[in-house]
Amino acid sequence: MTELQGALIGCGFFAINQMHAWNDVEGARIVAICDRDPARLKVVGDQFGIDRRYRDAEALFADGGFDFVDIATTVESHRALVEMAARHKVPAICQKPFAKTLSDAKIMVETCRNAGVALMVHENFRWQTPIQAVRKALEVGAIGTPFWGRFSFRSGYDVFSGQPYLAEGERFIIEDLGIHVLDIARYILGDVSAVTARTKRVNPKIKGEDVATILLDHKNGATSVVDVSYATRLLTEPFPETLVELDGSEGTIRLTQGYGLKVTNAEGTTTTNVSPKLLPWASRPWHNIQESVYAIQQHWVDQLKRGMEHSTSGADNLRTFALVEGAYESAAKGQTIDVGAMLQ
Repeated sequence: MTELQGALIGCGFFAINQMHAWNDVEGARIVAICDRDPARLKVVGDQFGIDRRYRDAEALFADGGFDFVDIATTVESHRALVEMAARHKVPAICQKPFAKTLSDAKIMVETCRNAGVALMVHENFRWQTPIQAVRKALEVGAIGTPFWGRFSFRSGYDVFSGQPYLAEGERFIIEDLGIHVLDIARYILGDVSAVTARTKRVNPKIKGEDVATILLDHKNGATSVVDVSYATRLLTEPFPETLVELDGSEGTIRLTQGYGLKVTNAEGTTTTNVSPKLLPWASRPWHNIQESVYAIQQHWVDQLKRGMEHSTSGADNLRTFALVEGAYESAAKGQTIDVGAMLQ
């Protein structure tokens, strides 16, 4: 089939992973890049051999010559860039968080729907090898019907050294990390009807919250806890692993530190190593995330060629984004929030 050509907007910290992954993806390649910072344009352009370089997105779209756009900028620019892509009939991948507000996200989804172009949010955590393994164990009925879960990401890793802007926002861990773990909870246990959350700031050097505990009532009757922390110091640093516990009618699943998947049911207990691959360009401990970047981008290309909806489409991500907004509202008010009402 014809190779799809793409453009990348945003050449910052995480975009390097996306560019490496695009080199590995079958059926697509990046032919143009855009960033307001000429220094970043040069670094990324030289590293990956991209000759078409733009400092203005309007100029990029005006010149065209690409089949999709990968928007890897910060959240403030997402709506304008997605709407720009829709006007030019260009399918778009948008980095998370999807938008500044849920209302903006709804408009972005509707704009792309009306334009007839695909829109996918780069929500890569559900594409991690260990998370996929948990999903597959559930799908084959290994523990019957799940009724309880815990999705935990607790770490003392210094994320601020590589991304110092994270320390400056009024919102931090739910918007930056919790959004991933909430999406995993939805992916594993289904959509959510209500959310209750509590937050805390432990690190005095940052503005936002660095600890959050979130209770989810799933529509199928299951209950789960999402707990995230960047203030937890452990003997063995688990970053960047999401640990999972699931209880079902016929057994349990435990995804443990070190990528061990333990399934216990009437047949006994089996333990499987579900470690991610260390791709040639990847580095530990980031390789779990880096492999998932490749996986979601390959999914984008495959589904785009088939003309089918993406797993983390804009419409799907509205239901994850609502959990983020609901968690902040719940923490502020000390109340349980009706998620369905937010999506109306």
